[in-house]
Amino acid sequence: MTQWIEQFTGHLPGWLEQVIIAVIAAAIGIAVALLVHAVLFRILQRIVRASVSETDDILVHRLARPTRYALVALGIGYAARETPPLAVAWGKVSDFAMPFLLGWIALAVLHSLVDAMIVRADITVADNRDARRRRTRLAILSRIGTFIIVFVTISLMLLAIPGVRQVGVTLIASAGLAALAVGAAAQPALKALIGGFQMALTEPISIDDVVIIDGEWGKIEDIRTTYVIVRIWDDRRLVVPTTRFLEETFQNWTKNTSQLTGTVMLYLDHAADIAPVRAEFLRQISADPRWDQRAQGVQVTDMTSEAIEVRLLMTAADASSLFDLRCAIREGMLDWIRREMPDALRRGRTLSTTPAEPVAGSAVKDAVAEAGEGKGAAKS
Repeated sequence: MTQWIEQFTGHLPGWLEQVIIAVIAAAIGIAVALLVHAVLFRILQRIVRASVSETDDILVHRLARPTRYALVALGIGYAARETPPLAVAWGKVSDFAMPFLLGWIALAVLHSLVDAMIVRADITVADNRDARRRRTRLAILSRIGTFIIVFVTISLMLLAIPGVRQVGVTLIASAGLAALAVGAAAQPALKALIGGFQMALTEPISIDDVVIIDGEWGKIEDIRTTYVIVRIWDDRRLVVPTTRFLEETFQNWTKNTSQLTGTVMLYLDHAADIAPVRAEFLRQISADPRWDQRAQGVQVTDMTSEAIEVRLLMTAADASSLFDLRCAIREGMLDWIRREMPDALRRGRTLSTTPAEPVAGSAVKDAVAEAGEGKGAAKS
């Protein structure tokens, strides 16, 4: 290749000739690499279009860019083997470029596999407990794998710098001090990494779980390596450290299943008849599609001097349905009681009386009179 290029650049100065030879050789290598990449991925795209599965589509899409640059690097490297001027320049760049491209391809493969498995874990279905568990594990393990790949890639790139390599040798020679320094500096990162592994293995929470934390009701929107994002019911986001879910107490309403039981409390008069209330509640709850028909009931759970407490028990498939069902039943029962059983509403019972004037007896009158006479004698 070099001899063929020199036929056109023989009349130029030596340094310019070397530069032109290197540029032309690199351009030829890049052109061949891009042509190979275009042909290869055109064939792959036709294959994946004929496939029913979405996994191969995601893989081909993710690998398109990193493999393009990897083939370009290979084309330049092959041209450098045949072109000494290009080999000098490429030798200074390849130590950084090749680890970077390999890390990029590894990340693309990892993310494509994770995306393909997430597609299979559909959380839009009614019973999505297993799908949410798989998505949680995939999200955590994906971030941990990304951290490891990026760490190894940067380490390999830094080892290409002679000064950094020498520093590494010096640190290895003083391994004791280096271990202490690195351990102290990396303690938060290592704790977060271990917490991520523990979160993936123990699964205290999953994606889309309903939790109560800091007195707030919300759903787990995203699980990161160091923190968890909780979407509150009013669309606020609560950012909670990962260790909070491993070390402190919180409520998880969908740990094993999304089905929940809820209650509505009615405070009625002592003379209220419970049988019509029970019949009306059964009619309303049976007509509401949000009731999952697992359980329902009406019980008098308490009594005070002012009213009786009637508990209406109901079940629903998830927290959102249960909240809407409780509100609907509360509103419907109060409206029915107001129209059909107004006497059942709690009433305050007070007895108004006219204050009576005290009537003093004869002994009291005599004592008062004597006390008055004694005061008059003392003044005189």
